[in-house]
Amino acid sequence: MRTWQLQEAKARFSELVREAEGGQAQLVSKHGVPSVVVVDVATYERLTAPGRSLVDALLEAPRFETDELAIERDPSPARPSEAS
Repeated sequence: MRTWQLQEAKARFSELVREAEGGQAQLVSKHGVPSVVVVDVATYERLTAPGRSLVDALLEAPRFETDELAIERDPSPARPSEAS
């Protein structure tokens, strides 16, 4: 990622945009501190697209019948019980 000082970015904005359109993010700094990143529209849309919700992911997960799963539970107590 190329870093541009703000004044340079202003003066050579067309070049900055061309490089961002080429798929290379461009960092612009102001007083030596990173300020903004310029990216192409495809990258922006990919980064800001809404993700799948947990509910949707769970609804799309494979379903199992309870008798299909071999679940065995150890009958012993997890810790000794205190007798009064």
